Amino acid sequence: MGSHRRLARSGFDRGACSALSVLSVAAAALGAVSAVPATAAPHDDTRAEVDRLYEEAEKATEAYNKADEHVDVLREQVGTAQDHIARQQERINGLREQLGSLAGAQYRSGGLDPSLALLFSDDPEDYLDKASVLDRITAHQAGELRQLQDAMRELTQERSEAARTLAELEKSRKAVVGHKRTVEQKLAKARQLLNSLPSDERAAYDRASRSGREEMPDLAGAVPSSGRAGAAVAAVRSALGKPYVWGANGPAGFDCSGLMQWSYAQAGVSIPRTSQAQAHAGRRVPLSQAQPGDIVTYRSDASHVGMYVGNGQVIHAPYPGAPVRYDPVGMMPVSSVTRP
Repeated sequence: MGSHRRLARSGFDRGACSALSVLSVAAAALGAVSAVPATAAPHDDTRAEVDRLYEEAEKATEAYNKADEHVDVLREQVGTAQDHIARQQERINGLREQLGSLAGAQYRSGGLDPSLALLFSDDPEDYLDKASVLDRITAHQAGELRQLQDAMRELTQERSEAARTLAELEKSRKAVVGHKRTVEQKLAKARQLLNSLPSDERAAYDRASRSGREEMPDLAGAVPSSGRAGAAVAAVRSALGKPYVWGANGPAGFDCSGLMQWSYAQAGVSIPRTSQAQAHAGRRVPLSQAQPGDIVTYRSDASHVGMYVGNGQVIHAPYPGAPVRYDPVGMMPVSSVTRP
């Protein structure tokens, strides 16, 4: 989602706003400092707070993506389990019908005590033939009964497992809602804070978010490591200018990891949904050996991600209000470089 210094619209709480007002009034009344110093420190603090809020919102977004992905997996597991349970129930019903038919046949064929049946039989040889058939029916019935018992035990176990999965699914759904609420609160506050800055301060914040770090390796002239990496680069370039939308993975909008997943999907490559998982979705390479198509993750917790596209640049989805764009690969501390 966002970068290290992120534009958004979230705001001072009332206490912070009051503090700014008091500082301004006090500075004007006492004449202790000029107008510029009086506002510079609060604005610096505001930008630092925006950075912090964006970083926290980005972490919450990745947690949201992970929980949402888990919900999808669990939902699929529940659907599969329910289908299998239904088929198992049909099998049990069929076995019960077979057992009922066999029991009826046994009763009709062997309702009399064997000794009496032989005594009253007009044809003892016919009786013996029937008794042999009855023995086979009884043995078959016993086998069917064992199958029924086994099937019922399996069904009970599957229903128990499905119930546990459903409970986990509900827990994950609640986690998704909680992460979503956290993201929205952080972003709302960041938007208010940025809107409290003068327009030139907001522009300076955006320029600062694009600044590279010092002592970066020379990465000019690199070429994609493979055809699929080249296709992913073409895809991520096609997304330039698309809006940042947290929790989205295209094609109309993206968060940072959603952009990586979508771009590689266009190249026919499946990679995980979250930036933390994307950091392990391939072979790690040193930053000095980065090639177009490599995934660059940022911060120690890999909470932000972009795609290296050559000439010391990445394309990424920065933060709300900033569309998919180019930025220096060293815009913030690099955690890892991964080649899918």
